[in-house]
Amino acid sequence: MKKRVLVFPCGSEIALEINRALKDSIHFEMVGASSISDHGEYVFKTYIPNIPFVEDAAFIPALQKVCDDYKIDFIFPAHDSVVLKLAQHAHEFKAKIITSSLETNEICRSKEKTYKKFQGIIPTPKLFQKDNIEKYPVFLKPSVGQGSKGTCKVSNKHELDFYLSKNSELLILEYLPGREYTIDCFTNRHGKLLFAMGRQRIRISNGISVSSKTVNNPKFIELAEKINKVLSFQGVWFFQVKENTDGEFVLMEIAPRIAGTMGLSLGLGVNFAQLSLFDMMDYDVEIIRNNYEIQIDRALYASYKISLDFDTVYIDFDDVISLQTGVNTDAVKLLYQFKNQKKEIILLTKHAGDIYQKLDDLCISKNLFNEIIHIADTDEKSKYITKNNAVFIDDSFAERQKVMKNKNISVFGVDNLSALIDWRV
Repeated sequence: MKKRVLVFPCGSEIALEINRALKDSIHFEMVGASSISDHGEYVFKTYIPNIPFVEDAAFIPALQKVCDDYKIDFIFPAHDSVVLKLAQHAHEFKAKIITSSLETNEICRSKEKTYKKFQGIIPTPKLFQKDNIEKYPVFLKPSVGQGSKGTCKVSNKHELDFYLSKNSELLILEYLPGREYTIDCFTNRHGKLLFAMGRQRIRISNGISVSSKTVNNPKFIELAEKINKVLSFQGVWFFQVKENTDGEFVLMEIAPRIAGTMGLSLGLGVNFAQLSLFDMMDYDVEIIRNNYEIQIDRALYASYKISLDFDTVYIDFDDVISLQTGVNTDAVKLLYQFKNQKKEIILLTKHAGDIYQKLDDLCISKNLFNEIIHIADTDEKSKYITKNNAVFIDDSFAERQKVMKNKNISVFGVDNLSALIDWRV
């Protein structure tokens, strides 16, 4: 039987990385939960809303109930505050929490504790008091925080006083002007570092590296080994460094969780989410990595939830399933989704030629369709739509207009097929 994995909060970028890593696994079944309405509702088929916030006294009991009700085996925390909270209460859950030791979590959650722990072991940022700043600019950041939230670069004492008046607890750190890197790591339950790979954070949005590429540097492995000797990790973790004025790598933060852009490693064949789960199940894992350079770039994409129920799909062929460049893979993906959902698929086409031969030429089985209706170019497609609970897909506006008018069903062009795709797993 598949093990059930709860991801919370399931709409964060970390959660979406976990979703992409596990959605097709034959070993694990995912359940998503969140405190607020978020994107998790669009990607998790089993979605549980309205969980109390992590600092609410009702949070742990509510999550325990979810684990009991849904027979959860593992919990993947997908936010820094949740990682620490669940590490603190791990002994109260039957499900196993996918993270490292409580001590490691407590140190990593605080930048100040992290820098003090590693002072003299690896380069850490110079930490200033308000009245002993060596030179400007300096960098302000919360001791407890994630991403770039609450951080700022200040160029003079006037700016410093302004930001400290807003939050007197901000750390005052040396400004690191160089390139920024994340090193994705994996340590097994015996404390052995099995993997450490650097990637440059080329473009950052909301604290997440949305453009990143692999960078091979033996210094990254050296730093990872030193960190791994000091802290007790199990499973996936990462750390971030930035170059100072001398080009030296200086530690920025460490986190015992999935990173927001670990999909870059997934592109190399390294599935940190699955590795962490197997290691937690006491399996000895090995890591293999494909040998090529890879770069990832991410932007917002759309998932849809529409209030439309239908049993039958009428779909055109030319310029819908078949394009001038070949097969429309998005349309074929959708057809197989319909097939999995047990919907009736009817190919309704005016193709000029032998439609069966054309399907063969494109390696599309005629068995994908429940029925193939091949009509003359002068005929009206709306005449052949006999099912009421149906949708119609066609590239022609005129055809869609006639069908909507005469049959009163929803119609779709090639440009909005994505509204029909169900991304939930």
